Amino acid sequence: VWPLLLCNSASAADLTAREIVGKAHEAAGGEVWRRPQTLLLEGSATLCQEPDRERCVVAENYRMWRVFPRASSNARAANGQVRIDAKSGLRVLFQVSYDGVNTYNQNGLVPNAEASKEWSENFGFGIIRFALDEGFKLTRLPDDQVDGFACYVVSVKDLSQAHTIFAIDRASHSIRRVGFQTSRGWHERIYSHFITLEPSGFQQPQRVRLYYSGVKSNDIWWQVAQVNSPIDPSMFVIKRPRLN
Repeated sequence: VWPLLLCNSASAADLTAREIVGKAHEAAGGEVWRRPQTLLLEGSATLCQEPDRERCVVAENYRMWRVFPRASSNARAANGQVRIDAKSGLRVLFQVSYDGVNTYNQNGLVPNAEASKEWSENFGFGIIRFALDEGFKLTRLPDDQVDGFACYVVSVKDLSQAHTIFAIDRASHSIRRVGFQTSRGWHERIYSHFITLEPSGFQQPQRVRLYYSGVKSNDIWWQVAQVNSPIDPSMFVIKRPRLN
């Protein structure tokens, strides 16, 4: 009897990893989600960073600007352009940016070795947009649950041989979890409270929770989302602040 409880239907059990990822692409908005140009997000976040995660701070102003790459073969490498600002009132908690070549933080330019480590611990989700491209290997893993939602689980192996694990809702096909190994331990992001941006049909989770080695690091709530709006390239260069 027990094995029969593992799958809701024979058709669900027979789906391949490639078919599941295809359904996730379609549910997220199709081609506009698979190959977006830009994404702007605004919201708030509770940040509990190492080494002292007991002291969490709320960033009432948390923003992200993203220019997406047209291709990607390595889930852990920085690509496109991205910037994240976290502020509490007038105080800058942190800034981090990648302009396509260089990485910056609130203090200015970041050395390449340090920057590569930082991005490798954070980049991973976006690779599923390219998972159906040539050279990727997809494997279906045992099904699971995320926040009580029954999910398919798929491993995506990219051209750099990096593995990224995705949990995809069996009913809605929304991507509810991503996981991958980092130098800080096993990293997971859990996505929920999905909305659809009109008229594009682009799906965006409003809540994102980040974990390292099972301990929550960040809890982000997005209140504003815009897809394919123009972004000035100068936005991604953070200059060293002037000293008075």
